[in-house]
Amino acid sequence: MEKKVYVNTLEDMEKLAKAVAGTVIPGYVIGLAGDLGAGKTTFTKYLAKYLGIIGNVNSPTFTILKIYEGKIPLYHVDVYRLEDIGYDFELDDFLFGNGLTVIEWYPYIERMLPDNLLTIDIQIGDDGIREITIKGNGSYEKAVETISNRYGN
Repeated sequence: MEKKVYVNTLEDMEKLAKAVAGTVIPGYVIGLAGDLGAGKTTFTKYLAKYLGIIGNVNSPTFTILKIYEGKIPLYHVDVYRLEDIGYDFELDDFLFGNGLTVIEWYPYIERMLPDNLLTIDIQIGDDGIREITIKGNGSYEKAVETISNRYGN
């Protein structure tokens, strides 16, 4: 299932993250895609807030992985630097772990991702409004409808 929503402000991005957080269970995997500056890390910061994570959440671009403790662990992965070597990088403990795995630039490692996956693709329009495509594969199909309804856009 696939839905499009539109994000006009940071408040809208936070509202979307809150809607997604309401569907999260241990083992959940979210792939984020979008150009530099599209809002992938901003979305993750807001998501972390609704998982009860306190502290600074920032992009793991240079470290590849950051782990945050909250209601469930958040594994924040940025695979931008793995474009050519991503399939040699061991992520199984996080992709099939007991937390929430959020992967920025997920298309770079798409072949190694589980069938059950929620993807959020962010495109910035000329007017600055973000068109966000939320797609659920496998058991996440139902979550897309729930997220869309909670976001209400």
